[in-house]
Amino acid sequence: MEKTYRLAKREDFNKVYRYGKSMANHQFVLYYLPQPKIEQFRLGISVSKKVGNAVVRNRLRRMIKEIVRLNKEQLAVQYDYILIVRKPAADMDYAQMEKSIFHVIRKASLYKRNESTKR
Repeated sequence: MEKTYRLAKREDFNKVYRYGKSMANHQFVLYYLPQPKIEQFRLGISVSKKVGNAVVRNRLRRMIKEIVRLNKEQLAVQYDYILIVRKPAADMDYAQMEKSIFHVIRKASLYKRNESTKR
């Protein structure tokens, strides 16, 4: 995932936590905050030590980044997102994780469909 799509600073995370809205399912919590000044979305990922050791946490982060990278045109722009990973996500494979992430994004009404997939 390119650098322009990253939410990295502590103050940005705190702003999204404090002023943003949240939506959750069993595996993920999504915090989101509109940012009209930016032209694309920014994503931050948070994985607690409760989820697993460093190998597990980094694997989850890499999988989430790849899922978002491949589907970035389907996410609403001009938003900051924070995706918090819950413990049940550690046992998921790629397809299940992708489905769960987009479930929570659709639940928050932040999923845009491509023109070719509209029916």
